[in-house]
Amino acid sequence: MNGFLIPANSKKSMLIFGIFETIDLIIFLSGVGATLILLLIMSADTIAKVIIVLTPVAIAAFLIMPVPNYHNMRVIIRELWVFYTTRQKFIWKGWCAKDGEDTKK
Repeated sequence: MNGFLIPANSKKSMLIFGIFETIDLIIFLSGVGATLILLLIMSADTIAKVIIVLTPVAIAAFLIMPVPNYHNMRVIIRELWVFYTTRQKFIWKGWCAKDGEDTKK
């Protein structure tokens, strides 16, 4: 039995720190940058202002959070978008000789 077994972590070497793609780090760094700018602009003296200031980094961290069976939440959201915005009628193209089409007699 000359099968080839692919290691479970074969794609981790293509990722930064074994977890992130380049776009993930760009998203996270832009969220951190926006939060830092908001910290400089706004005075965080109430809970509402603290929530507003921390919102960009919280959203960015949510998007790049690793999820089992997917890469991260960004990938899940993209897959859900593609699933719900594309055609949902699947055309049968099986192994049958007729393929669901009538043949002339």
